Amino acid sequence: MPSAVFVDRDGVLNRMVQGAQGEDSPHRPEDLRLLPGAAAAVRALNERAVPVVLASNQPGIAKGKATTELLRATTEKLLRLLAEEGARLDGVYYCLHHPEAELDEYRVLCDCRKPRPGLLLMASHELGISLARAFMVGDRMTDVLAGRAAGCRTVLVGTADDAAGGGADHLAADLGEAVGWILAQDGDRMPSAIGVPGC
Repeated sequence: MPSAVFVDRDGVLNRMVQGAQGEDSPHRPEDLRLLPGAAAAVRALNERAVPVVLASNQPGIAKGKATTELLRATTEKLLRLLAEEGARLDGVYYCLHHPEAELDEYRVLCDCRKPRPGLLLMASHELGISLARAFMVGDRMTDVLAGRAAGCRTVLVGTADDAAGGGADHLAADLGEAVGWILAQDGDRMPSAIGVPGC
């Protein structure tokens, strides 16, 4: 079985929201909505004892769009919605930095902001994950590059970022299809997609 599956947050687990300048991350708990089938996909990994680790750039605080309290509350809602469908995350890792941050303390060229692999390396060290046997699932080129830099296989879902297609190991419509493919790589007999009937 895979040692772990890293997942991006926005566009993979939950819907994006429409902002003043197009699609944006949900910065308030009331704006967060799970994508159809996302909880079922996470639960499928939970049931096979495959750790599921969230690894996400979240520069909302740095850009003045959110606060630490709002990020915490939004994360708590995400975890609660997953739990209501019998799913859980084994770790949550955020990069809060941005090179053009409005707040000085977050204006950092860090190693944790994807496409750099710092979040995955940190999780690997803290959770004992073999990166060579792990997968990174995201909807952006930054996710694919971070996964590759960490030594993981990568899956692109969506896709909002067509440029990433050439670098990913697999393309999937959504997280459910991605998880089906990941489990099939290790001989686990799974359907090609894990979803919710009617979605």
